Amino acid sequence: MSLLHSCRCKVARRPRLPQGGEKVAYEIGHPYDTGVMPTGDGHHIYWELYGHPQGKPAVVLHGGPGSGATPYWRQFFDPGRYRVVLFDQRGCGRSLPNAGDDVSALENNTTADLIRDLEALRRLHSIKQWLVFGASWGSTLGLSYAVRQPHSISELVLWAVVLTRSSDVHWITNVMGDVYPHEFDHLLLQLPAYPKDGNIPLAFNQLLRSPDPIVADAAARAWCGWEDRIATLNGPVVPSRRSEDPRLRLGFARLVTHYFGNFAFQRDDAITGSLDRIAHIPTFLLRGRLDVANPLRAAYEVAQGLSDVTLEIVENEGHGAGEETTARLVAVLDKLASE
Repeated sequence: MSLLHSCRCKVARRPRLPQGGEKVAYEIGHPYDTGVMPTGDGHHIYWELYGHPQGKPAVVLHGGPGSGATPYWRQFFDPGRYRVVLFDQRGCGRSLPNAGDDVSALENNTTADLIRDLEALRRLHSIKQWLVFGASWGSTLGLSYAVRQPHSISELVLWAVVLTRSSDVHWITNVMGDVYPHEFDHLLLQLPAYPKDGNIPLAFNQLLRSPDPIVADAAARAWCGWEDRIATLNGPVVPSRRSEDPRLRLGFARLVTHYFGNFAFQRDDAITGSLDRIAHIPTFLLRGRLDVANPLRAAYEVAQGLSDVTLEIVENEGHGAGEETTARLVAVLDKLASE
């Protein structure tokens, strides 16, 4: 049985990639407008507009949870053809309160809350429909948003696709613990006792909420070290910028374990059981074959449930956006801007 037949999706041909130093992505420019949107329940969401004020509307959903909408995300969009809304999700970046400062940032902070923020931002900027662009946790949020608000979305472009189900959380902890046993055992040293339900992120979240800054920081260091291990496919672990910053690593670790430990605050079939609601939305999914942060089957299952979908697999890349992943994303966004 062919992949095309078994997943009922289009598997696109490999595009021509830049050669000899050609530019892969767009030069990162500056936003033309910024602001803060109060949510009415204790949060203030930072947003910015980038590109052309009359361009094709798009919204960026960053990963993490808790990574923030850094300038990095602007490189994928042609600033002459897109009007891009970027925002820091609750508890991170320039949104307040920040989980790196205050555990109150975890209150009123669920997937449903983030979806309400998306709709409020769409209305704030008088957008009827927008393209949803997201990666990693942002793909979970994007799909969750889509099945609840399908009429708000023109297209979905999602990469490093994950679903944040209980089985996916088990994968990134327990299953990967069999791949990296030394680092996994070091992670578990932070826990007073192995959780009976096996929910390691939730147990870590309790430590990360500790009023003792030494306890909280030790847990943050351990969790971010594990994330860095998963992100480094081979060789010595490459620490991320957030791992070296006390405030960033604490906020990131609090938000990730908050969402992972509660399985994105939704049923395991919240996405896969509702794909009929978004079957009409043109969808592009991209995964690295070497992405060990989540099973590739997650993206495959989503593709199986959709009709107007393209699933591409980059054979030699992992969870982050390498050159080929970046080139493919820019190519599909360019194509959609021209339609």
